[in-house]
Amino acid sequence: MNGDILKGKWKEIKGDVKVTWGKLTGDDLTRLEGNKDKLFGSLQQKYGYAKDIAGQGYKNLVHH
Repeated sequence: MNGDILKGKWKEIKGDVKVTWGKLTGDDLTRLEGNKDKLFGSLQQKYGYAKDIAGQGYKNLVHH
């Protein structure tokens, strides 16, 4: 899913992101605003994920 599509679907999947990655706060989700790179960075920072692991988690979430 490219960044533009993510931005368009952000409101739909924001709740799923919060359920999947509970360490991301409401403020984090507002700051991310559907930006895939920022999401990856937040996952790396809060969970210690490598970029490829963050990317796989993202793919699993948006392609469910």
